[in-house]
Amino acid sequence: MAVPAAPKPETLAAFEAAKGFMPVREGLALYAAAAEAGKLGLPLLEVGTYCGRSTILLADAARAAGTVAVTVDHHRGSEEQQPGWEYHDPSVVDPEVGLMDTLPTFRRTLHRAGLEEHVVAVVGRSPQVARVWAGELGLVFIDGGHTDEHATADYEGWAPRVAQGGLLVVHDVFPDPADGGQAPYRVWLRALESGAFTEVSVTDSLRVLRRSGPGH
Repeated sequence: MAVPAAPKPETLAAFEAAKGFMPVREGLALYAAAAEAGKLGLPLLEVGTYCGRSTILLADAARAAGTVAVTVDHHRGSEEQQPGWEYHDPSVVDPEVGLMDTLPTFRRTLHRAGLEEHVVAVVGRSPQVARVWAGELGLVFIDGGHTDEHATADYEGWAPRVAQGGLLVVHDVFPDPADGGQAPYRVWLRALESGAFTEVSVTDSLRVLRRSGPGH
């Protein structure tokens, strides 16, 4: 059995230093998936960027594969990151407009990691960007809003863009409602039930699926 690709120590250090929520174990699984998907020579796209913690891993895998990482985020924060909610961080609020703005922190994250030139950052809402995106993707990483509305829109907008043999990665999949929200779990179930995707690996809440047929 082949040993999964692993990031260089400096890449992993940059990942661990970045603001964000993804644990190291899941990050290593994401990197391995990105490295594998990169062999297709197509862009690697994530929905839900926040401050760029996971982007570091996708960008480094894209650099090694000679492709590019694409991030899609409006950078105003998801529902659970708004004031008064569990994951709110006042340090990423724009004092002039009073709204969250993670874009400056994201750019600093990439700059410190030396990965700016390997990332195309699209600032916009996922469904709008998906409607104007025409090409195939080697990997789609869904890690955006965790309501059913947002998770479903991310899946419907981006899963059809995964190339044959490409990977669909879903974060925060919790079969037990006691562990977390159910929207990503329902998206994962939908992908499996579609017949278009076959599960490749499970690492805690990170699920990796490969496109094995048409549809979504």
